[in-house]
Amino acid sequence: MAELWHELVEVVADVVVAVAPLAALALIFNLIFLRLPRTQLRALLTGLLLTAVGTILFLYGVRIGFMPAGQSIGQLVASSRPWLLIPIGFVLGLVTILAEPTVRVQTAEVARVSGGHIPERLLLYTLAVGVGIAVALAMLRVWLDIHLLAILIPGYILAFLLMLRAAPGFTSIAFDSGGVATGPITVTFILSVALGAAAGLPGADPVVAGFGLVSLVALAPVLSVLALGVLFRSAEPAEAETPAKKAQGEGEQRWASGNST
Repeated sequence: MAELWHELVEVVADVVVAVAPLAALALIFNLIFLRLPRTQLRALLTGLLLTAVGTILFLYGVRIGFMPAGQSIGQLVASSRPWLLIPIGFVLGLVTILAEPTVRVQTAEVARVSGGHIPERLLLYTLAVGVGIAVALAMLRVWLDIHLLAILIPGYILAFLLMLRAAPGFTSIAFDSGGVATGPITVTFILSVALGAAAGLPGADPVVAGFGLVSLVALAPVLSVLALGVLFRSAEPAEAETPAKKAQGEGEQRWASGNST
């Protein structure tokens, strides 16, 4: 119990140090430049307080729940049946992205800005499957001790090739997706599983094998969204050529009927 209280005190101190400068800066700007009404100032301070409380609860949950559970799962599976790390990694990557709040915000914004041309669920499931494959590949790397550059270099080469074929707009969405996919849930839980797996494998170095997963998770959405962009671009010409071919056919018919008369 004393250890839990010690963790809570450390988290509160860290959050206060992080949020206090923001609150002080907001108050200074309000006194000198903004001069907001009391209602808006009260709302601003309430938002900062809620942000601090939410961050404290999240980080405290990470320290006493997410990270120990992830390390225990990874170490247990790796020490008994290491091949199970691959399917477990895929499932964890899939469900983690579905629960990641930053990913939800981005997919909703993309659907809104594109006017529904890029559906929210399609983009969400594309990201989830891509990250699931990346986490499974990361677990395979931990198990077989594959060098990180052997995956990253071909992956980024493929990404640059896909950029040349993807529909306009998908490139920026893809690289933004790499940032939002590496959110708090992904980093805290899946990274803990990878570190636990590296600790459970005999002869594996957790520093070398356990880390590097976040870089793969950041690459996976880039590749998956660019692949989706290639599919969108390949579907556009077929839709665009149909009216043109129809007009051309009508013109040929009119020309033929004119010559016949």
